[in-house]
Amino acid sequence: MKNSGMKICIRMDDITPDMDWAKFLRFKELCDLYQVKPLIGIVPKNEDQNLSIDPPREDFWAYIKALQKDGWMVAQHGYAHVYTTKEAGIFPLNPFSEFAGVEYSEQYEALRLGQNILKEHGIETDIFMAPGHSYDKYTLKALENLKFWRITDGFGKRPYIRNNMVFYPISYSQSSALRAKNGYTTFVVHTNVMEEKDFQRYEQMFKTYKDRLISYTEFLTVEPNIRGTFGKLIEYVMASVKSTLVRMRA
Repeated sequence: MKNSGMKICIRMDDITPDMDWAKFLRFKELCDLYQVKPLIGIVPKNEDQNLSIDPPREDFWAYIKALQKDGWMVAQHGYAHVYTTKEAGIFPLNPFSEFAGVEYSEQYEALRLGQNILKEHGIETDIFMAPGHSYDKYTLKALENLKFWRITDGFGKRPYIRNNMVFYPISYSQSSALRAKNGYTTFVVHTNVMEEKDFQRYEQMFKTYKDRLISYTEFLTVEPNIRGTFGKLIEYVMASVKSTLVRMRA
């Protein structure tokens, strides 16, 4: 008998030519075993030294295109992945940002440059992944003008429309998502910082909930709701509370 409950897809952040490839490939093996095709967030011009771990992989862009051909989805993960402000933005999970609090023209130019880098290497996407989950109204305006229509962020049980963009929610907490009886969500994975216990936890999770795992392509077919003013307020409060709890535990 199949498990009923919330459907779960995976997004993998901080994908760069110089990431920790051993950890990435180990997690990829797990995804392949359970036939899960994640969303991966590529940093177009990585300047974050915390993400630079291995020597750059020379066939990086060809490898990414091969993953796309195999059904993996790609998002543009910011531009340089350097936090330039202490603004939390309209989804305040973190009190820092590459974009929130920056003038519109600067945001637009950074996003455009990042988009061009991906295009120069044959990567086309209309999905955006904000570093630190932080963005503001100018980010959304710039994204719309650059013809990005989808964002992997927000809270909820299904995709929703806000500011002419479709948001594909991430989980408020993995444990609550695993207990939920219905809906869709995304688990956020940073393989660079995963430890042995994290791999073991995901291996057990995938095994236990294999009938609830879906590929990101399936998530993109779910009809979105309209997110109203009350829903935006609830989301803002939830993100603020989670941010506070995380800082208290740190």
